[in-house]
Amino acid sequence: MSLPFVTWTKVVYRAHNPRWAHDPESGDGARRHGGRFNRPGTPCLYTSASPETAWLEAQQGFAFKAQPMTLVAYAVDCAQVLDLGDRATQEAAGVTPADLACAWEELSSRGEEPPSWRLAERLVQAGAAAIVVPSFARGAGPADVNVVFWRWGREPPHRVRVVDDFTRLPRDDASWR
Repeated sequence: MSLPFVTWTKVVYRAHNPRWAHDPESGDGARRHGGRFNRPGTPCLYTSASPETAWLEAQQGFAFKAQPMTLVAYAVDCAQVLDLGDRATQEAAGVTPADLACAWEELSSRGEEPPSWRLAERLVQAGAAAIVVPSFARGAGPADVNVVFWRWGREPPHRVRVVDDFTRLPRDDASWR
């Protein structure tokens, strides 16, 4: 399968639980719990293209009950990204809007495999390092976009680096005890 990969060279954002602010590049929470585009056991880094979307995602659409969050920016220079917000790219990758929008948590809680997990595994096998997808958080609009990384690190070709020029983030878990 030949896919229309792009290189994403923008800043993305994630609103973290402050308890885990010492390790914002790990993808470990998604590995432990799973997510829309990864089953438990598979690391994944979920980010958003804007701070507002990161907030929506972190609050699960319940902005009226806002919880403390640490907003982190990431400088990205990542090759092999699929923009699944683009219809032509969806068609080339054999992706349907229904696969992207599936009720993954409900399916998973019933012991069923969400279509988005199978989709993610197929795209990773085809060489995708990340995808750009619409946000499905409650209150999200057409401009709310997420970038989901399956392969990332501090070096090219899949560079995703936290922007912390003044070392404000904690360096380890000790500061939260």
